[in-house]
Amino acid sequence: MITFRGLTKRYGEKTVVDGLTSVVASGVVTGFLGPNGAGKSTTMRMTLGLDHPDAGAVLIGRKPYDRLRYPLREVGAMLEAKAVHPGRSAGKHLLAMARSNGIPARRVEEVLATVGLSDVAGKRAGTFSLGMSQRLAVAGALLGDPAVLMFDEPVNGLDPDGVRWVRQLMRSLAAEGRTVFVSSHLMSEMQLTADHLVVIGKGKLLADAPMDEFLAGNSSSCVSVRVPVPAQRAALAERLRTLGVSVRHDEAGELLVDDATVDRVGDLAHELGVRLHGLGERTASLEQAYLELTASSVEYGVRA
Repeated sequence: MITFRGLTKRYGEKTVVDGLTSVVASGVVTGFLGPNGAGKSTTMRMTLGLDHPDAGAVLIGRKPYDRLRYPLREVGAMLEAKAVHPGRSAGKHLLAMARSNGIPARRVEEVLATVGLSDVAGKRAGTFSLGMSQRLAVAGALLGDPAVLMFDEPVNGLDPDGVRWVRQLMRSLAAEGRTVFVSSHLMSEMQLTADHLVVIGKGKLLADAPMDEFLAGNSSSCVSVRVPVPAQRAALAERLRTLGVSVRHDEAGELLVDDATVDRVGDLAHELGVRLHGLGERTASLEQAYLELTASSVEYGVRA
C-alpha cells in the first residue's frame, strides 16, 4: 500500500504537487494519470526519496522510503529505463542491485527469465534497444520480490506482443496481492490494465475512483447509427429529436443518439423505412472521459 498524505512540492513560486491525498491499495492495478506537467513524475520521485516534499508525506506500508532497511525488498520501481551504466552487462547490473540489498544472486537469473532477457544477460546494457531497456528496468523492479511496485510508462518502446506481456504481468502481480501503481499516457492500454484510477491535474487530485465509476461519471455511452442515404439519415434524426432524444453527428457522418437504446432506435428506423448499414452501442472510452475531466488542467498544449 502507498499512502499520500497532503503531499506538496514547490519549485520556486510554482506548486508542482498540491496537497495530494490518496491511498493506493493492494490487490489491484492503479493507474496514475495526468497531463504533461501535472506532477506525476515528481510524485513518484518523492515516493522513492529521490525528491523531498515541502509538506505532507508518502508512506510505503507504514514507513517513508528512507526508513526502509532493504528498500528493494519492499518497493520495486521503474522510472527511467535508460538509467543504467552502458558498459555494464544486464546480469552484472542486476547483480549489483541484488548485493546492495541482500538479495540472493539466484534472483538475477529468475527475473531475467521473467522478462525474456536470459539470452542477453551478458550483453552490455548500452547496446540494448529501448524495448530491451524497458524489460531490464522491469526486471530491476521485480528483483527484490517486493509487495509494492511502481512503473512509469512501462510499455514505452515495446512491440504489441511486449505491450500485452506487460499488461498480463501487471494484472498477475496485482492478483498476487501486491500494490501495482502505473503511470502511462496510453489510455487504451490503461483501460485494459487498470482497476482503479488516480488522476491529477496541475498537481491537484481530480479523481480517485474505480475504473467503471470513473467512466460512468465522466463520459456517457450512446447508440451509433450508420445510414447510407443522407435524406433518410436526416429524417431519422428529425424524428428522434421530436421525441426529445439528443442526436449528434460524428466526424464520419454517423448519428450518435443519447438517452436511447439500440432496440428503440432500430424499431424507429424500421417504422420509417430507413435502411441501416450499422447500429450498435458505443461505449464510453477512458480517453474520452480523461480528456473531458482534464480539459482545464492541460498546462502544455495547443488548441485543436
